[in-house]
Amino acid sequence: MLAESPVESFSFAGREIFLKRDDLLHPAFSGNKARKFAYFLDHEFVGISKVIGHGSAQANSLYSLSALAKLKGWQCDFYVDHIASHILKLPTGNYAAAIANGTHVIDLSSLIGANPSLQREPGWTCQDYIEQQVLPTEPNALFIPEGGRCQYAEYGVSQLAADIETWAMQRGMTDLKVFLPAGTGTTALFLNQYFVRKQLDIRVLTCAVVGGDEYLTKQFSLLNSNLAEHPQILNVGKKYHFGKLYPEFYAMWQQLSASGVQFELLYDPLGFIVLEDYLRREKTSPILYIHQGGLLGNETMLPRYRRKFGRVGER
Repeated sequence: MLAESPVESFSFAGREIFLKRDDLLHPAFSGNKARKFAYFLDHEFVGISKVIGHGSAQANSLYSLSALAKLKGWQCDFYVDHIASHILKLPTGNYAAAIANGTHVIDLSSLIGANPSLQREPGWTCQDYIEQQVLPTEPNALFIPEGGRCQYAEYGVSQLAADIETWAMQRGMTDLKVFLPAGTGTTALFLNQYFVRKQLDIRVLTCAVVGGDEYLTKQFSLLNSNLAEHPQILNVGKKYHFGKLYPEFYAMWQQLSASGVQFELLYDPLGFIVLEDYLRREKTSPILYIHQGGLLGNETMLPRYRRKFGRVGER
């Protein structure tokens, strides 16, 4: 069972912002993915000896799945479309940490290249390969969809929502807004669903980091078709491409680092840019920002930013 994470406060955009430190949940298993995978940590799976996942070679979910497997005594196999040569040459970040935990990271492109009988049809994904070629021969394996986007995630996210509910009630807070940037939006959705169903005066605000608002709405609907329970999606009217380096992201990250708390470079910069824009218009509601961890990713993102923009402004 994951412990309750602390709440701190810091000054941002001229306001006091509360910060839910889910990055401090557990030394080896923390942040957004720990919440999504909490069900698998807390429950027994008789006969299971392996967990199988897929995504990118530097995904936060890769490391979190490797940590989960280590805690449960399982083997972890993680399938990726490809592994960049520089990562193979100098392992770092989530990839290196997962390998150190004993995870087998399996490059699907190399696998198919070495086995011509595995014909890859256009649009064939890692998930297709796992479902068609792997799971039928792995009766003792547990498969977790990419990034933990599944109904099982509701279990751990609801624990987070209950923590927030208790914290807000103890302080007599009303009209609390919870903010977090979203990939698949699973955490944001299940948080807001919890607050709506319990008729609490708490609502979730989010922004689309992977894909646009339409993509995020679709992801919500795949897990819950009731639009009244969906979080509110905010944007600043500019389209950002996931994983691309932007000077305003780097500047925001440097500003946040000056607060003394380390944030990650993939989701949080856009999250705070969107939040800053929102705070210019919304002057009253208290804001709780969820720190979702993912700091291992900075080992690869920060050198990329420094190469492109230098170290100006870093502290």
